[in-house]
Amino acid sequence: MKKRILSISVIACLAVFTACKSDKKNETTTSEAEAATAVTAEAVKFKAIPAESTIEWVGAKPTGEHTGTIAIESGVVSLKDGKVESGNFLIDMNSITVTDLDGDQKANLEAHLKGTVEGKEDHFFNVKEHPTAYFEVTGVEQKEGKTYLQGNLAIKGNKKNISFPVTVSENGDTVTVSSESFTIDRTEWNVNYGSKSVFDDLGDKFVNDDIEIKVTVKAKKA
Repeated sequence: MKKRILSISVIACLAVFTACKSDKKNETTTSEAEAATAVTAEAVKFKAIPAESTIEWVGAKPTGEHTGTIAIESGVVSLKDGKVESGNFLIDMNSITVTDLDGDQKANLEAHLKGTVEGKEDHFFNVKEHPTAYFEVTGVEQKEGKTYLQGNLAIKGNKKNISFPVTVSENGDTVTVSSESFTIDRTEWNVNYGSKSVFDDLGDKFVNDDIEIKVTVKAKKA
């Protein structure tokens, strides 16, 4: 009887783990970089407000997850008839912050992600060689009742085109472009540390390939 109960418990745990693992929010697929969209004369240009714009991220491994933010250093977005026509944003990779830890644990993980630890520079983002990342708009499409922003995301010198759902809201001379949470596969940008899809001998000492991201950009009419 005990053996049967144990078996049922194991199956239940595996089912929960599998369900959680497959619950990827707006999973993106990457394609080759495309030409950025040009600004037309009719478009209204807005300049990003860095202090009110941010990127939130979630990274996970078998023992749990970590959360954090990355700052948007600068950027512009142009709207035509209330819709995004073009835009580009510079991301400050030196601003990577961990929000779920404190003290030495927080400092150690931030240093590892930034690559400021000797011998671990290229494990994740290597901010000394790649201090910025950027995103540039290549198009907008309507799909499944949502607006999807298409663009080239460049990280560590690798540029891939992705698409994710956004909402756009205007309030006087300001505009806010907010994404839903979406998922990218970090290995597409050669961020390979602890990836089971890259390395075969990690056992349960791996870090999930997927990073969940949510972007909020507030901008003021230029």
